[in-house]
Amino acid sequence: MPELLNGNAIPSTLEVGQPSNGSTSTIVTVSPATLELGRQTVPIMPSWVLGGSPVTRSKSVTRSHDWTSNLLVWECTAGQFEWHYAKEEVVVITSGEVYITDNKGEERWLGPGDVAFFPAGSSAVWRVPQHVRKVAVVRESLWRPLGFSVKVWKTLLRKAGIGGPSPL
Repeated sequence: MPELLNGNAIPSTLEVGQPSNGSTSTIVTVSPATLELGRQTVPIMPSWVLGGSPVTRSKSVTRSHDWTSNLLVWECTAGQFEWHYAKEEVVVITSGEVYITDNKGEERWLGPGDVAFFPAGSSAVWRVPQHVRKVAVVRESLWRPLGFSVKVWKTLLRKAGIGGPSPL
């Protein structure tokens, strides 16, 4: 059962030890359907709006220790708009619905439980009939050689017995 504040779910944390290096990390849990996003609304950039008057609200839940990823809950009122992704984004729709149109003109319906991935540099048209709420993981896109180098470095650390075991 989520912890409530004024009837709204709030993120909770759980401290866990990491036996490989003795440090402690925090697991963050949240119930996105009941998370209070606050009263401050953010209009979508006027040049992106194609129809209606969509307004968004969001709440950042947590950020990764290396500051490359954010977990947030976001919602939007009815309207149609173009969205340009400067960062990679994975979304899980938690309530409402949205129609996403890609750059080929193909439209896809997303509803509760559906997942989508938007690569950095892509664009999509969002058509929200009434309301949509999503959980999003937004991640900085790394220059490919740098990302590969980090992966190699972590593999070498694991093989040397310095890094933790890889679950994959």
